[in-house]
Parts: sequence; structure tokens; C-alpha cells
Amino acid sequence: MYITPFYAAFLGLGFVTLSVLTLRLRRRFKIPLGDDGNKQLLRAIRVHSNFAEYVPFSVILIFMAELQNAPSVLIHILCSCLLIGRLSHAWGVSQNIENFKFRVFGMAMTFTTLVTVSIYLIFSYISTL
Repeated sequence: MYITPFYAAFLGLGFVTLSVLTLRLRRRFKIPLGDDGNKQLLRAIRVHSNFAEYVPFSVILIFMAELQNAPSVLIHILCSCLLIGRLSHAWGVSQNIENFKFRVFGMAMTFTTLVTVSIYLIFSYISTL
């Protein structure tokens, strides 16, 4: 049984949650498109967009590593880092008075995940030559 889909399911629920939060703000402020200069809505849009920009590619890379028989502990670590990083980033950026520690920690975890899995995939490929 694969590990990545388990974490991907939680990330999927996170994506839907961020979508609903953004939609609620759109309805509350009656802004169907864009942010109309509303800073709270802009933050929600960016949190949602940033999640959408990083999560799919990260999950694909992690799943590729899993398909190449990466150690299960590595897959758990990568998925956990991604999940924790995205939650931290979303929390930090969504606050009107932003605590940059959450944002920075979230991006650091996300980048660590991307770099680690990318290096693993490169070395995995090279080792088969």
C-alpha cells in the first residue's frame, strides 16, 4: 500500500478548507472576482493560491520517489514536512497581523521537501545507470 495518497488526502481537505474560507470572504464582501483592494480577501486568495502552486508538484515528486521504492520512513518525513509546512504557511499568511515566523517556517519546510525529494530522485536515477 502506498503512503503518499494518505497524506495527499489530508492536503486535499486542506485545499477545500482554504477554498471555502476564500469563498466565504467573497460572499461576505460581495467581491465575485479579484480582491477589489480588500486586504483580508487578498490574503485568503494568496494563501489558497500558494497552496495550489506548491502542493500538487510536491505530491507528484514524493509519489515518484515512492514508486522508485524510497524508504517508507523518508516518504513519511517528506509528506509530514509538506503537510506541516503548508499548514504553518497558511496560518501565518492568513493572519491580518502576520507573524512571519509561521510563513518562513512553512516555506522552509516546503522547500526542504522539494529539494530533498528532487535530490533523491536525481540520485535514484543516476544509481540505475
